[in-house]
Amino acid sequence: MQFTYYGANSWLLEFESLRILIDPWLVETLTFGGQSWLFEGSHRSRITIPEKIDLILLSQGLEDHAHRPTLAKLEKDIPVVASGTAAAIVQELGFLSVTPLKPGETHEVSDQLRIRATKGAPVPQTENGYLIQGLKTGKSLYYEPHGYSDQVLKEYSPIDVVVTPIVDMGLPVVGAIVRGNERTVQLLEEVQARYVLPTAAGGEIEYAGILDKLLKTKGDAEQFRGLLQAQQLVTELLEPVDQVPLAIAV
Repeated sequence: MQFTYYGANSWLLEFESLRILIDPWLVETLTFGGQSWLFEGSHRSRITIPEKIDLILLSQGLEDHAHRPTLAKLEKDIPVVASGTAAAIVQELGFLSVTPLKPGETHEVSDQLRIRATKGAPVPQTENGYLIQGLKTGKSLYYEPHGYSDQVLKEYSPIDVVVTPIVDMGLPVVGAIVRGNERTVQLLEEVQARYVLPTAAGGEIEYAGILDKLLKTKGDAEQFRGLLQAQQLVTELLEPVDQVPLAIAV
């Protein structure tokens, strides 16, 4: 497997000869409902949109997962697998092959991968996580960007690579919106993961707006490694560098 990180929740996954773009925010700014005064994210460096994409995978319909300006730049004949809310967005944008998945449903890609949707974050409707399995190699990857893992994952242990938050992020009154720390450690123990890659809170990104000032983050990579050690887990935390491919031998 090879991963290229673009910050926030955006990844290029190269797995079983396929190039999968996950929750891409690659161009322009990130806002919610166009309200930059409320929240705005900006990449510090220009990102080149990857070429030869075989599949777009979207976990949620929120702007930081289904970013309309980025999706508008992508070729509309690229197949898309998405949660129901994200599927509605890409269909509106004119994508020609869209497969909505509900938790528990699966989709096979080119006889090489099986993508299984799992229960993800309630924001407020339940969105998706994804278990991706190589049909020939048996290698596996789990991705969920808010730290809401599905109990069904225990049935697919061991999972080679987990991509999920390692810190907690929350807002006053609202509470936790991203859950890492102990919850992620518990997940890694349950699925016997070999590697974990952090998502949601990383990347070369500048944030502004009221929500950014209120947002509280708990934990970091050093603290998370301490949690892994305390639980005597052999899972290795890998920290990707923006736009630098990271190959993992599994």
